[in-house]
Amino acid sequence: MKKRTLGKNKLEVSALGFGCMGLSSAYGRPVSREDGVAIIRAAFERGVTLFDTAEAYGPFANEELVGEALAPIRDQVVIATKFGFDIDLKTGQRGAGLNSRPEHIREVVEAMLKRLKTDTIDLLYQHRVDPAVPIEDVAATVKQLIGQGKVRHFGLSEAGAQTIRRAHAVQPVAAVQSEYSLWTRDVERNGILAACEELGIGFVPFSPLGAGFLTGKIDTNTTFDPKDFRNISPRFTTEARAANQAVVDLLKTIAGKKNGTPAQVALAWLLAQKPWIVPIPGTTKLHRLEENLGAANVDLTAEDLSEINAAVSKIEVQGSRLPEAVLKMSER
Repeated sequence: MKKRTLGKNKLEVSALGFGCMGLSSAYGRPVSREDGVAIIRAAFERGVTLFDTAEAYGPFANEELVGEALAPIRDQVVIATKFGFDIDLKTGQRGAGLNSRPEHIREVVEAMLKRLKTDTIDLLYQHRVDPAVPIEDVAATVKQLIGQGKVRHFGLSEAGAQTIRRAHAVQPVAAVQSEYSLWTRDVERNGILAACEELGIGFVPFSPLGAGFLTGKIDTNTTFDPKDFRNISPRFTTEARAANQAVVDLLKTIAGKKNGTPAQVALAWLLAQKPWIVPIPGTTKLHRLEENLGAANVDLTAEDLSEINAAVSKIEVQGSRLPEAVLKMSER
């Protein structure tokens, strides 16, 4: 697989990463440890070198899974994880709010290193911006951890453009992670992508397939596991799914011309936006993994991109991308 670079410190990763969250949380019943290890290693065998996790996924279970899966090939991969939620390090009990106090960050990193079976975290994100802690203090704490060799690179997740600039002035930010796809294009309008380009920061879109909707495998009749977050997502109400089918229809049209799939076109579109964008689709199924990675071989011409953008501009996507309580913690 082709490589891309995140940030001016030149963190080199595969053009497509692997989002590990869904193996342990968000979409219902977690996969078995055996199956989780198998799909992560299958991704590596097919060229993926960037694996994304977080202490909040589980909590803790996803980091433990990633640590076990990647231990034999640790020196050949980049592990990204995230801190920032108020999670009790002993019990895993998750509080209602955020916690990016410097002393907590340091404690969290020590626990992460053990769960990930490593001496160094390649890319450490603040998962959500904590309004109670100045971002300069957060960046300074990560800078100290980098100096100690416990972290290699600093990242921010769902941070606003001004926060990114303030953090970058203290410790260079290698990557910003936010939701971005053909049906979620906020970062094009709110200054986040522009700040990344200006400052030389890589961008890592999460949910690049719209939590599965852009694959074309979800319709108004689809039912989800009772614990699946899509049951409470405004964009996945029956009415919203019906209205948003227009985006999938567009992807199917382009896919037919490219001998690909809607998912591959959606990912190829992201890859075509900037050379420093690295999407992190996730899956629990081998055939979906192979389909997603095939996006790297889909070549969208300037004419294709113009056609897609013109068509999408006429579609009004229905429903907020996340529940309101979650959105309140974004773009601070």
